[in-house]
Amino acid sequence: MSATTDAITAAVLFGPGLAGTAALALTWRGAKADSAAVRQVLAESAAARAAQQQTAPPDGGEGAPTPTAEQPTRLATVLPFPTTRRAA
Repeated sequence: MSATTDAITAAVLFGPGLAGTAALALTWRGAKADSAAVRQVLAESAAARAAQQQTAPPDGGEGAPTPTAEQPTRLATVLPFPTTRRAA
């Protein structure tokens, strides 16, 4: 085989690998920046959860509602449901 044939064969075999390696290196570089942003968001979320844990009741449920002085407004008239049958 001649040197030209060897060069063409090497370009065909190794060219896509080299191009893929360059693309992979760029994505790794971008992933590091994304990872820093993700770590920042996770740290903020953990801080918010820690603050919420301090204000939540010990059993983990919601706190009791605060009582209001005003009476709730009635939205509709409630009719009593008849409990006895009429004789037909």
